[in-house]
Amino acid sequence: MSILYLVLVLMLSSASSIRCCTEHDRNSLLRFLDGLSQDGGLAESWRHGTDCCSWEGITCSSSTAGKAATVTGILLASKKLKGSISPTLGSLPGLLRLNLSHNSLSGSLPSEIMSSGSIVVLDVSFNGLDRPLPPPLPSTTALKQPLQVLNISSNKFAAEFPSLGAVANLVALNGSNNSFTGMLPVAPLCRASPSLALLDLSHNRFTGEVSLALASCSMLKVLKAGTNNLSGILPFELFDMTSLEHFSFPNNGLEGELDGSHMAKLSNLVTLDLGGNCFHGKIPESIGQLNKLEKLSLYSNKMSGNLPPSLSNCTLLTTIDLKINSFSGDLGNVDFSALHNLKTLDLLANNFSGVIPESIYSCSNLTALRRAYSNRRSDEHILKL
Repeated sequence: MSILYLVLVLMLSSASSIRCCTEHDRNSLLRFLDGLSQDGGLAESWRHGTDCCSWEGITCSSSTAGKAATVTGILLASKKLKGSISPTLGSLPGLLRLNLSHNSLSGSLPSEIMSSGSIVVLDVSFNGLDRPLPPPLPSTTALKQPLQVLNISSNKFAAEFPSLGAVANLVALNGSNNSFTGMLPVAPLCRASPSLALLDLSHNRFTGEVSLALASCSMLKVLKAGTNNLSGILPFELFDMTSLEHFSFPNNGLEGELDGSHMAKLSNLVTLDLGGNCFHGKIPESIGQLNKLEKLSLYSNKMSGNLPPSLSNCTLLTTIDLKINSFSGDLGNVDFSALHNLKTLDLLANNFSGVIPESIYSCSNLTALRRAYSNRRSDEHILKL
């Protein structure tokens, strides 16, 4: 009798240490599975009567005495999933990370998920979601929604971008490669999310001018809005965003001149990409103060004048792309030998005169040089140094 009692105690002790999800979490996941027309093999492990903490792609918290484990992660990227996203995923009370990227999901991103009171990282990029993006529902508590990272890039979202006023903790938003229209949604976004550090809205259909309200996103490090239909002059207030490291607005209809006194404020800039616009005037001498700059792209504009000698102060430059402008003068004004990291120098279709200076050939990492002579005859040099 004592031996049987001991065995029973050991069995109960072992069972208490095993993680076991709640029935609510299990049923919510199964409803998501039911909405898939192609489950990528999930049904093999996602079965009724089994612990969902052991299912493929699911992570759970540790269970404690008298309390079941909760689902904290749904990590199903690149699983060849097809079908719709069930709103029941938004009801998982402990869910922190939801990654459904690189699948073939369609339909909508349910508002229940956008309004989750627990999700911190939400990634549904590279799918076929095509319904209007729903705004988060107002919180029913005094607590702000915890969402910090929202990646909805490379889907088929259209219409205007919704207000994200209820998402006060957002740090990174990638809405690139969709078909969003209207003005850039920067005013409400910057007001609601003061800690926003990454904003990528490139490759959409946004129109109009760039709002000076964007400057209130003072914590931004990455700002990308290339390949849209933006127009007008960049507000001077944008150059007060001294945290910016990547400033990218290529392939729009922006115009104006690059003001030297304002550009010098962007001392942390690593990438400056304003190619494919209608900027005119010279490259300001103050560009030499951007000593962290690695990529300078001003191709296909209406810029002119000599290249500033101070460009050689940007010793971390790997790419200089100034093709299809009206730059002129002698390239010898710039000491290219100081640009030890330079890999690509594209000056094609400009009005430079003279010969290629010897300082260019001392750039040991340079693999491609393209330039145009003043008579418009263009030569391409591929250097193997």
